[in-house]
Amino acid sequence: MRFAFTDDQKMLRDTVRDVLQRECGPEVVRSVWEGRPEAAAAVWATLAETGVIGMTASKDAGGLAMSELDSILPFEEIGYAALPGPLVDTIAVGIPLLDAAGTNSQKDQWLESVATGNGKIIVAFEDQAVVPYADSADVLIAERGGAPHCVPMSEVSVVPEPSVDRARQLARIDFEESKAHRMRDDVDGHALLSLAKERATLATAAQLVGLSRRMLDMAVQYAKDREQFGKPIGAQQAVKHRLANALIQQEFARPMVYRAGWSMATSQTTNEIDVSLAKIYAGEAATFVAKQALQVHGAIGYTIECDLHMWMKRAWALAATRGDAAFHRERVGRQVL
Repeated sequence: MRFAFTDDQKMLRDTVRDVLQRECGPEVVRSVWEGRPEAAAAVWATLAETGVIGMTASKDAGGLAMSELDSILPFEEIGYAALPGPLVDTIAVGIPLLDAAGTNSQKDQWLESVATGNGKIIVAFEDQAVVPYADSADVLIAERGGAPHCVPMSEVSVVPEPSVDRARQLARIDFEESKAHRMRDDVDGHALLSLAKERATLATAAQLVGLSRRMLDMAVQYAKDREQFGKPIGAQQAVKHRLANALIQQEFARPMVYRAGWSMATSQTTNEIDVSLAKIYAGEAATFVAKQALQVHGAIGYTIECDLHMWMKRAWALAATRGDAAFHRERVGRQVL
């Protein structure tokens, strides 16, 4: 199979990359870490203006009707920048779910608002104990009894929970069910929720690839800048080996994620296996690269003043999100056997 991204897909990637390079430097991520979430608001607004936030909405809803494959490269760039916010829940999961299963009233209230960047969605499946970004969302799409519910956050109880990544605040949520919350019952809600889980896992894997790339870039730059005994530490063979091994892990993970995106976009029968393999490889690559980058940085890498720790902790969090490697290996085993 010959596979390559189209010029339009690469142009979208470059657009997102340019926006994030200009507007989402480490100081923005650090501001959110320190309790100032408004620091990322301008980035969200710019991405909405370029159509990125609403790219998965149907054209009837004012979106671009982009597929899972189209969104892979933007999510990789979002991971590279460690942009805080419910981007996976809103773009990859929430908007398509609301578009496909929302009642006319729910879509009139939320779909255009969210697609144009004026609202944020969080999604909670029944197997989730906590959800990220509940404190910044406007609407919750939750699975209850195998059916999707659309609930304004003003009607949701939110109890904060500690998080290793303080730019990705966690919370336990609850709400009182009502008929107004139920989404359409003339669609296959179970199938749509299953598809939503795959999309969430895929987008998370793409973010992990971007995180790996950024941590490796940080380690390479530090190895060039940090000198010992009159020469950069990157001249040492032991450091070169760490960086080379990190690159190999990253390069193995990336095509697995791209393949999973293609499988999802073309409705392949292997899409669940491909998504699980993507999450396994991307998660393990990110944790491996994090460890090597930390070793290259040495003691400074353990300090909160070093930017690396924000990317490492995002990688640790996302590697465990939407199923860790053990979960997905078991899932692949069940599918194969």
